[in-house]
Amino acid sequence: MLTVAPHSLLVPSAFTTVFAAPLGELADGAIAPLLANNAEIPPTVSRSSDVLRAAIRDLLRAGGFKPTGRSKPASEYLIKAAEGGFLGPINPAVDACNAVSLHTGFPISVVDLDRVVGDLEIRVAPAESEYVFNASGQTIDIEGLLCLFDGQGPCANAVKDAQRTKTHAGTVRTLSVLWGVRGHEGALAAATHWYRALLAAAGATTVAVIPEAPSAR
Repeated sequence: MLTVAPHSLLVPSAFTTVFAAPLGELADGAIAPLLANNAEIPPTVSRSSDVLRAAIRDLLRAGGFKPTGRSKPASEYLIKAAEGGFLGPINPAVDACNAVSLHTGFPISVVDLDRVVGDLEIRVAPAESEYVFNASGQTIDIEGLLCLFDGQGPCANAVKDAQRTKTHAGTVRTLSVLWGVRGHEGALAAATHWYRALLAAAGATTVAVIPEAPSAR
């Protein structure tokens, strides 16, 4: 279902989720309070750090992309949003993603599996690549950026996911990709475990697509 092109820095984690009902019918439950900067997280989960933020930016730069300004990693945007008090609940799939990304520092993509076409692959976007990332029709230039591709082209990355594959009220199946980086495998494994536990507590079923990175010894 999902293949990953060789990359010197990328260590991704990915899993699918099936929800008990369409997202629009599910309550946020215990996930929404985790969208605050000062929320309590499991002691086994490593909080975001300057070292990880620098490593993530290096990962995104590797193909020639510039992860700065409005193109900074999504995990950095979430920190600013939470500090400003405008990181609110959307739906359980997005909320779990945002909570884990906010606190761990790993950018995370979530796509609706019923909106993707054909096989999926993670690789660097070629020259002149772009896509619409919001309902207003705004586009992002993704040349040189690691992206998730389906049969119609790039649809998600560590900065902004494509509008065409985003979750909605009727979503019941998703794919989550945690954009991990070499040297932080233990933190990635803990983040993935917590993420899947949050979804399980919300009544969803998750299945690993890319094996979780081994925990740090």
